[in-house]
Amino acid sequence: MAYLLFDIGGTKTRLALSLDGKSFLAPVIFPTPSNFDEAVKLLGEEARKISLGQKILQAAGGVAGTLNRDRTSLLRATNLAEWQDQPLGEALEAEWGAPVTLENDAAVVGLGEAVFGAGQNYQSVAYLTVSTGVGGAKIEQGKIAAHTYGFEPGFQIINYLTGETLETISGTTVAQKFGLEPKEITDPVIWSEAAKLLAVGVHNALVFWSPEVVVLGGSMMRAPAGISVAAVALHLATLPSVFKETVPLKSAALGDQGGLYGALNLLSL
Repeated sequence: MAYLLFDIGGTKTRLALSLDGKSFLAPVIFPTPSNFDEAVKLLGEEARKISLGQKILQAAGGVAGTLNRDRTSLLRATNLAEWQDQPLGEALEAEWGAPVTLENDAAVVGLGEAVFGAGQNYQSVAYLTVSTGVGGAKIEQGKIAAHTYGFEPGFQIINYLTGETLETISGTTVAQKFGLEPKEITDPVIWSEAAKLLAVGVHNALVFWSPEVVVLGGSMMRAPAGISVAAVALHLATLPSVFKETVPLKSAALGDQGGLYGALNLLSL
C-alpha cells in the first residue's frame, strides 16, 4: 500500500511515492504535456512505474491553474490551456485507481513551506512564488486557508491606470519583454525594478492576509541574476505600513520539492 504525491506545473511535473504518508521516495520529473489526454496517459504510466506494483490508497497534490469549486477541473490555466474544463480529477482517479485530492500548485507549495520549510513555527503564513507565473496562498495553522476558487495574487492590479498586474514580473512576461530567458538577464536595474513591484505585492499580502511571516519562492527569486529577498525587503520598508511590527520575509527552503512536501499534508490519513 502506498500514497502518490504530485506537483503538476505549467512546465514540469513531479511524481513521488510515499510509503508511510510522512516522507517520500526520490521523485520522477518530466515535462508537462500541453495536451490533456496525452498528459493523463503519461501520468498513469509514470505512476505505475514508481508504485512498484503496490496499490495506491490516495493521491494528492497541486496543478497549475484555477480550480473549480469542487476541485475537480481547471477553470483557467494560462500555461495549460488545453486542460481547461477537462475532467481532471475523474481522469486521474481512473488512471490511478484511487481518490485524488487536487489543489492549486502554488498553494500546495505554500503548504509545504508552512509545515516543513521556511514557515515552520508560524501559525499564519503568506506564500508568494515568482516563476513561470506569479502565485501564492495564505496558510493558517498548517492548512490552506478557506477559499472559493483559490488564491491568485499574481492577478492583483498594481497600476489601476494601465491595468498592469503583478504577473508583469513572471518569468513568462519577463522573457517576452526582453527577448531573453530570465536567467540570462544580468542588468541589475531590471531586477531592482522587479523587486520593487514584488514589494508592492508583499505589501498587499500583508494588509489583506495579516500573516506572521511572508515566504518568497520560485525560480525568479535568485540573486544576482534574479529578484533577491533582501531587495524586496528594502523596497517594502519604503512603503507606508499600518502595522507597528515588521513582518519577516524569508526565502523558501524546500526548493523544487515544496509541492511534494505540501502534498503530504493534503493526504487524509
